[in-house]
Amino acid sequence: MLLAIRRRHGCWQALLSGLLLAMLVGCGSAPPRPSGTTGIPPVTPRPGPAPSAERDGPDARPPADLSNVPDAEPRIEPIRNGGPNRPYETLGRDYVPITSDRAFTEKGLASWYGKKFHGRRTASGETYNMYAMTAAHPTLPIPSYVRVLNPANQREVVVRINDRGPFHPGRIIDLSYTAAYKLGVLKGVAPVELTRITFDEIRAGTWRKGAPAETVLASVAKPAASEAPIEPPLPAPPPVIAVAAPAPAGEASQAPDNAAASVAPARGFWVQLGVFRQREGADGFYRRVAADLEWLGPLLAVFAEPTSYRLQAGPYASRDEAQGVARRVREALNLVPVVVERR
Repeated sequence: MLLAIRRRHGCWQALLSGLLLAMLVGCGSAPPRPSGTTGIPPVTPRPGPAPSAERDGPDARPPADLSNVPDAEPRIEPIRNGGPNRPYETLGRDYVPITSDRAFTEKGLASWYGKKFHGRRTASGETYNMYAMTAAHPTLPIPSYVRVLNPANQREVVVRINDRGPFHPGRIIDLSYTAAYKLGVLKGVAPVELTRITFDEIRAGTWRKGAPAETVLASVAKPAASEAPIEPPLPAPPPVIAVAAPAPAGEASQAPDNAAASVAPARGFWVQLGVFRQREGADGFYRRVAADLEWLGPLLAVFAEPTSYRLQAGPYASRDEAQGVARRVREALNLVPVVVERR
């Protein structure tokens, strides 16, 4: 009887040992990677700031063909006063970010940041991806787009500002790893020149290389301080952009009054709010829309064609994004916008 009990106890021990061994093997094995995975690896968000003791630098195995990563595609993103654009203090110095859409140029040293911050949250709240075309700047609006030139080799890139930094004397921009790679500044800090791309340049497409420099045909001068109105001023008319269009058969194409050039507007999807025969009609409707929908005002532009003026908002990167804006406009103003694509 005692021998039978011992044998039964030994069987249970062997069974339990086998189960424990199987569990340990299962916990120590990583799931297989899906086959055919190529290109830039996805970013896994990492909580909290980067440990100060952790060394920064490139990844052990960066993706191939980083030179083929396209530059950031500028689009109009409204600037808000708070959030990442509020004044702040770091390392004993105060910074006041720019919150207006204005031109900005700067010369200084560029640095870059990599794996230490990869996957961590940026000042904009987005996840930092060292392989995307982004950068950090102490005071430029977030988000914002800048053209960065390396005068040593004449290479240029366009990056999207979504983070704050650098905070070292003399340095003006912290580039992502890919942006630094494309500029040829991975060996250390290097002199660069940066130029902010304004909303007018995005609307007219003049930020692209080879585009005509003069496309904005109308502007409104700000009144002198002594002439400032007591009542809140009406929204200024948006820029007018001449659009080349084929003339009807047998007729010569005539550009609108004061037209300096006919150019192709920025590519993308636009939300068309109205078509008018006279400029005054487009301006009046713009004022109504800008007053009722402040969030849409910075995105509006008037496109002057040979026989009409079109009030449109954009550009948007996808048709779905433009249709979402069209739905918001329809619900707010009780009109039916049309989504058009400019190529």
